[in-house]
Amino acid sequence: MSGTGSPPLRLTVNGRDHDVAATPGTALLTVLRNDLGLNGPKYGCGLGECGACTVLVDGVAARACVIPAGGVAGRAITTLEGLAQEGMLHPVQRAFIAEEAAQCGYCLNGMIMTTVALLARRPQPTDAEIRAEFARSLCRCGAHVEILRAVHHAAALVAHEAK
Repeated sequence: MSGTGSPPLRLTVNGRDHDVAATPGTALLTVLRNDLGLNGPKYGCGLGECGACTVLVDGVAARACVIPAGGVAGRAITTLEGLAQEGMLHPVQRAFIAEEAAQCGYCLNGMIMTTVALLARRPQPTDAEIRAEFARSLCRCGAHVEILRAVHHAAALVAHEAK
């Protein structure tokens, strides 16, 4: 994982610049978890299929387990930890808590980060749009109804706070 004499990679994560001693080909997820101690994104499948590792790259949901860290140098990376501002949880985080939209919680990072990206593009998504967005996000606990409610709740919170 560590670079062998190569210059550090500069990554902008959660609004802060970090110089990390990792080779450009190291998975972003590995750097986030092992070098920066950010445990919001989870290791799930390692193939970019389950969504547990989802982060935002320039506001777009992306699977950190398959992105080389060097490929996102100079871009804004946001993890679950970076959503809260000034000690206040992001509206999507608050909505997921209010709707109890988790059971085991393993998929929660991906569901929340995907919701943030979705609401940035579609402030009032339909059930069909939400389901399509989550088609590649695995939740095996069966919290789908609560997650759907949480997305609608989050959309209402975001709209209200934008006023």
